[in-house]
Amino acid sequence: MPLFNFAQKVNYKNEILAGLTVAMTMMPESLSFAILAGFPPLVGLYAAFIMGLVTAIFGGRPGLISGGAGATVVVLIALMKSNGLEYVFAAVALAGVIQILVGLFKLGKFIRLVPQPVMYGFVNGLAVIIFMAQLEQFKTVVNGQQVWLSGTPLLVMGALVALTIGIVFVFPRISKAVPPSLVAIVIVFLIVLGFGIHTKTVRDIAAVSGGFPPFHIPAIPVNLDTLKLIFPYSLIMAGVGLTEGLLTLNLVDEMTATRGNPNREAIAQGSANILNGFFFGMGGCPMIAQTLVNLSAGARARLSGIIASLTILIIILFGAPLIERVPMAALTGVMIMVAIGTFEWMSFRIINKMPKQDIFVGIIVALITIWLHNLALAVLIGVIISALVFAWESAKRIRAKKYVDAAGVKHYEIYGPLFFGSVTAFNEKFDVLNDPPEVIIDFKDSRVADMSGIDALNKLTGRYHEVGKKLHLKHLSEDCRQLLQNAGNVIDVNILEDPGYHVAV
Repeated sequence: MPLFNFAQKVNYKNEILAGLTVAMTMMPESLSFAILAGFPPLVGLYAAFIMGLVTAIFGGRPGLISGGAGATVVVLIALMKSNGLEYVFAAVALAGVIQILVGLFKLGKFIRLVPQPVMYGFVNGLAVIIFMAQLEQFKTVVNGQQVWLSGTPLLVMGALVALTIGIVFVFPRISKAVPPSLVAIVIVFLIVLGFGIHTKTVRDIAAVSGGFPPFHIPAIPVNLDTLKLIFPYSLIMAGVGLTEGLLTLNLVDEMTATRGNPNREAIAQGSANILNGFFFGMGGCPMIAQTLVNLSAGARARLSGIIASLTILIIILFGAPLIERVPMAALTGVMIMVAIGTFEWMSFRIINKMPKQDIFVGIIVALITIWLHNLALAVLIGVIISALVFAWESAKRIRAKKYVDAAGVKHYEIYGPLFFGSVTAFNEKFDVLNDPPEVIIDFKDSRVADMSGIDALNKLTGRYHEVGKKLHLKHLSEDCRQLLQNAGNVIDVNILEDPGYHVAV
């Protein structure tokens, strides 16, 4: 994939407006996550700028938006509390190295192992998380504790959020020339400013003014003890970031009917995290909500991501006084509409047509995503459950065609894979005591998939040997024959028409 595809027709107006909208929605989120983790607020904004710019230019697909994401920041909270910010920067840089290695060794293709029910559960759970996160804006701090808004502040907040949602919903019917999210933010901002309405603004989260990200080498001891300390955090952060990033890439692929490059995305993400570690950023990964904002605004090229990142930098350097006055109600309304658009409503329409096990997997993944806010863990559990269900269903499909030929030799023609799940059913097919002196087992339409299958064959050949009967095994691969301990004088392994597969050891 070239760095810039000049053959692709770019709608510059859509790209610029989408980038501005993305910047408006990304800033409060990055600030919130930085404060949540105990970082200085600017660390979150620097991460949004660095991650966004590097991945927009060098990433695995156009339209994908990266920034200081909560999924990766949550991993670092414990390290921040125990050892401080310098160790966090080192862990972020090391996570970037791990991600680059994943991309260089082309391991991004394993995202294909995520089944569709897991994707449904992941996306639906994420939509609920995005929606629930917006409810925090309906709280305020009283005597050091968060309490729900009440009275006039609640009515004002609710009315402004409802107005924002209404504009986002209605404006596309009037015109599609400008992203409705940006229109909603501008209109609500002007109303609050013009009428002097008192409501929560970006300033109430944190100050956003500062300088250019400074170069900074983490002040930590460079020794094995430090590596042992930060490596687990780096490994988990790298895994979480790649999982969320590649799932986002996969989601964008489906929405745009195009195909991204997961390995290139992993390298770009890793490079951006290394820069974060040395330029005062908290690191991050692709952000699904902002990516969906970008796509819904009509962006399909890399320019929108570049515009969003540069906008954040300009705001940090020059535009903080204005941006700090943007009402949080406008951003909350936009993100609620993103949550509604993220939810896979189609999953409800097809639920009666899906296998029960797929429904179960989707619900489990959604619940784990909502409960733990750990997207990587939810997907991992979903993949494991799906794999076990697949193994169970495959185990039931092994069967044997049995017959005795004119020479009195009994044949077992095996159909279906022989692996750990089907070993019991495989052993039940054979009548060792009552079989004739010569038996042929034909694996032409089967496959020995793992060492459990090899072990089952070893034990079966031993049982036939104990009763003095000759066993012939046909159509086994070469490494199957090498792994059979009982091969040799005891059994005869046919070498004609050998299949060319390998056993998973």
